[in-house]
Amino acid sequence: MTDDLLPGFATHRIETEPGVVINVRSAGSGPPVLLLHGHPQTSATWYRVAPALAERFTVVASDLRGYGDSAKPPSAPDHAPYAKRTMARDQLAVMHALGHARFAVVGHDRGGRVAHRMALDHPDAVSRLAVLDIAPTLTMYDRTDRAFATRYFWWFFLIQPHPLPERMIGADPEFYLRHHLAGQSRTPGVPEERLVAAYLRCYDDPAGIHAICEDYRAAATIDLDHDRADDAAGRHVAAPLLALWGAKGTVGALYDVLATWRERAGDVRGGALPCGHLLQEEAPEALVAALLPFLAET
Repeated sequence: MTDDLLPGFATHRIETEPGVVINVRSAGSGPPVLLLHGHPQTSATWYRVAPALAERFTVVASDLRGYGDSAKPPSAPDHAPYAKRTMARDQLAVMHALGHARFAVVGHDRGGRVAHRMALDHPDAVSRLAVLDIAPTLTMYDRTDRAFATRYFWWFFLIQPHPLPERMIGADPEFYLRHHLAGQSRTPGVPEERLVAAYLRCYDDPAGIHAICEDYRAAATIDLDHDRADDAAGRHVAAPLLALWGAKGTVGALYDVLATWRERAGDVRGGALPCGHLLQEEAPEALVAALLPFLAET
């Protein structure tokens, strides 16, 4: 469990729809901030960031549907149970259950994509949005080239029809997880072994592997339909948006990150941090320093 990585954080088990229970950790007081992790992480990824933010904010760190200790419900042919719209509704229900009608969201990797969808679908709920080491999903797929497909091969591997990726990963989940984490980090010793063990506990689960594949299958299908509909309607993120990325990572190397977000939001600022993909694990102090003034704005 994440208890040893987030000491002092309360644990909540919140049902967001029948049979779907989301695992949540919370601590602190002040304006609410929701932290959403990416793949292959869980809410434990925030162990060096959440306590610092909790000194000034009410921090909620949630496991996404399909990840960590949250539910891994059955999917559907259109992958809608793992659409970012569905995952965003989970997190909105979590925050409402905890008494937060309006809040800031910080999302890394897949969590950033859920946060982006939440800001579009529920603008009255999202006061501020921070996205970590991502460009918009539609942008990344539409501008795919050999460099991107090589560096982010799992975007194309995980979307293959069931059960191919599930069987291949399931043959040696620990090898796949460690290989993936090693490719994300540019900082020796990160992630540390106890964090890898926390991720592996959840990753070594056939239901979890299938859910992760469904997350990516949704991203390549129904999520793109939702994104294209927003573009056609001229719908942009209304909340102020902070985009941060790793100076040693793929996203900053292949995209003008701020320009991609200015295509989809009106108030965009941000910059690179001295790390790879795992900002919250590789450069937690720099990340907190960047987040605090942004989250404190009114």
